Amino acid sequence: MSRASGTGLGAMIRTWRERLPPSAAGLPVVRGRRAAGLRREELADLAGVSVDYVVRLEQGRATTPSASVAASLARALQLSTAERDHLYRLARLAPPVNGAISDHLPPGVRRVLARLGDVAVAVFAADWQLVWCNRGWAALLGDPRATPPRLRNFARDRFPVDAGPARLALWPVAEADRAATDAAVVSDLRRATGRFPHDSRLATLIRELNAGNTRFAELWATGEVAAHREDHKTIDHPSMGPVTVDCDVLTDGDSELKIVIMTAAPGSEDETRLRLAAIAGPPATTPTWSA
Repeated sequence: MSRASGTGLGAMIRTWRERLPPSAAGLPVVRGRRAAGLRREELADLAGVSVDYVVRLEQGRATTPSASVAASLARALQLSTAERDHLYRLARLAPPVNGAISDHLPPGVRRVLARLGDVAVAVFAADWQLVWCNRGWAALLGDPRATPPRLRNFARDRFPVDAGPARLALWPVAEADRAATDAAVVSDLRRATGRFPHDSRLATLIRELNAGNTRFAELWATGEVAAHREDHKTIDHPSMGPVTVDCDVLTDGDSELKIVIMTAAPGSEDETRLRLAAIAGPPATTPTWSA
């Protein structure tokens, strides 16, 4: 981003400096003060850097502050988490990582999910732990709620460490390219370790899969890093027969929630079967569904 656009590092530091009143930074309010926000000298003092360096940053003559300086500036400017991360990225630094994976569904995500109707959709955390699924998902793949919460994990289903049955898809599912899907899930988990390096649940999952599943260990050893974004699956539904769907994975912001949506080609027999499955709902032997 250019300095002229008003979106570069220097322009943003100046914008944030000028919006922060001295009183919010614990500085005395002086009568007749012309500057509504912090002066450069005040920001420099709060951040523990020289005034000259603040000037060079704002003028675009310094563009790569160290991580410690970026952290000091973010604290002095009282930036939100999103603003702090933006400052780091403008400085070509990796934003600080949070310690734990979140299973929380933000209100905005809940609103979107509620408006998808009977489309088969589920939400997974960054470690592929199932967080939520709707009636359409349960109707298509089976209701997963009989499975203990800890075992409702797509990676555990994908790379089992025991001889037990699948726990998230209760009937057979085939992919167009199973090997590619295996590799995508493992590389996505490795990406999660960079985002959440201190998360104990993720570390335990990877340790158990590495020790208990040869295929996972082989793929993990390749060191590939990527995101799992799409797939094509055929579900052998017990009532509707084979249903072929497109599986698209959307990611929700910093929490790395994975919103997985399954749809069929418009006007196809698969779309008809998918709709009929959603209307019929999960098998009557499962608990009554409540989203």
